[in-house]
Amino acid sequence: MGYIDCTHSLETGMPVYPDSQPVSLSTTGTVASEGAHTTGIALESHVGTHVDVPRHMERDGPTLEAYDVSEWVFDTLVIDCTDTTDREPITTAALPAPTDHDLLCFRTDWSKYWGTDRYRDHPYLTANVAKWCAQHGYNVGIDAFSPDPTPSVDPERHSGTEPDGFPAHNALFDANRRIVENLTNLAALPETCELHVQPLPIRGGDGSPVRAVAHTSD
Repeated sequence: MGYIDCTHSLETGMPVYPDSQPVSLSTTGTVASEGAHTTGIALESHVGTHVDVPRHMERDGPTLEAYDVSEWVFDTLVIDCTDTTDREPITTAALPAPTDHDLLCFRTDWSKYWGTDRYRDHPYLTANVAKWCAQHGYNVGIDAFSPDPTPSVDPERHSGTEPDGFPAHNALFDANRRIVENLTNLAALPETCELHVQPLPIRGGDGSPVRAVAHTSD
């Protein structure tokens, strides 16, 4: 058995979704002065590699505590979408025949642009893809800010065919599906694996940073 880390590190100044609170880590105690080193961490619930649950966008949607810890271990099928490019939709042509997996992980390899403006110009899922995933019982993972388009640093890069709002999120949340965002290192994964994405137990939580680790049979 092997383990593959699919998590971006949390650090001061790391990339965050546009208009989100910046991440800040600061030393709050030192061995020399307090006898122990401690770190203060300021961040929102949707930074770095993290999970979204329906409460993120639905007033009465399930929160983090609605899910047992076992429900954060996903039988995962990795979908190779590396032929998509900047702000290009991932369409139903990428979808597999229905399987018994419970998470489809859309691999774009966009994590190579982490820390650059181009990271915001990632491929995204069409509403039809998200609806298909929801209807077939799949949760969704992606190595990008979002399964929906993210505002570009350069507004002129936006296509007139890009959807408004968050149709992929909405389709998944309407069916009580969950989303894992900002994954990384997906090129190291086999086509199938077990993905562990345990969130922090935030009471009433709409999402949480996770340590995303793939467990493979190799």
